[in-house]
Amino acid sequence: MDTDANKALVRRFVDEIFVKGNAGAVDELLAADFTSHTFPSTGDGRADMKAAIERVQGALSDVEFTVEDLIAEGDRVAARVTARATQTGELMGMPASGKRYEIGEIHILRIRDGQLVEHWHNHDALGMMRQLGALPGG
Repeated sequence: MDTDANKALVRRFVDEIFVKGNAGAVDELLAADFTSHTFPSTGDGRADMKAAIERVQGALSDVEFTVEDLIAEGDRVAARVTARATQTGELMGMPASGKRYEIGEIHILRIRDGQLVEHWHNHDALGMMRQLGALPGG
């Protein structure tokens, strides 16, 4: 795939998985040997992603992602996004706050044969916890 097709795949991943929480898209977008280097793995990357979707859907509502930058080279795409959501359920051990947060995130994805194979993710967890009232300064 060329870099434009890879970028389009990553945009679709952000929309289907992060915004819509569409677990049905996981098997189409993620390779059978998908690995996330961000969250604990059971050895089944697709099942891990579906479990992550379920956790997030139980904790957040009004989810929005704005893709600020997509940078592609070879088989990798880096996405800088702004994520916004309202915490309506338990998240990372924090009880529901009803508060909204906005944070920056970076996702790097490796693509093979039109599917995502690897995922690395960094986000402003400290900023999120402050905005949700779990730490002073929010």
